[in-house]
Amino acid sequence: MTDDAPVRRSPFAGLKRGARGQCPNCGKGQLFRAYLKIRPICEICGHDNGQYPADDAPPYFTILMVGHLVVGPLLAFHVIFTWPPGLVLAVLLPSLTALMLFMLPIVKGAVVGVLWGVAKPAP
Repeated sequence: MTDDAPVRRSPFAGLKRGARGQCPNCGKGQLFRAYLKIRPICEICGHDNGQYPADDAPPYFTILMVGHLVVGPLLAFHVIFTWPPGLVLAVLLPSLTALMLFMLPIVKGAVVGVLWGVAKPAP
């Protein structure tokens, strides 16, 4: 099946579908074939999802979000200044790493979805 029918493109719809790991074009097929590997062709609608280069945007946005969600509020609490630095690092580094690895595919899917939403459809 190919994507012959015109699909109304919206960056917001693409963002939602991509963040869920679904094809931004049909919302039914899987976007990823591995942890961060984009499935080049959707198995449901046949759309070429490999044409949207996410490049460095997903890691940048993930670091930006995790930094603002965790590190910023953490500085407001005095526990970071009263605990020994080794303990703070022992708690924070694994936690931040796990959060980053969890969020990275979500953000990459969202970036691919937004790129789908703003791209001009092929004639």
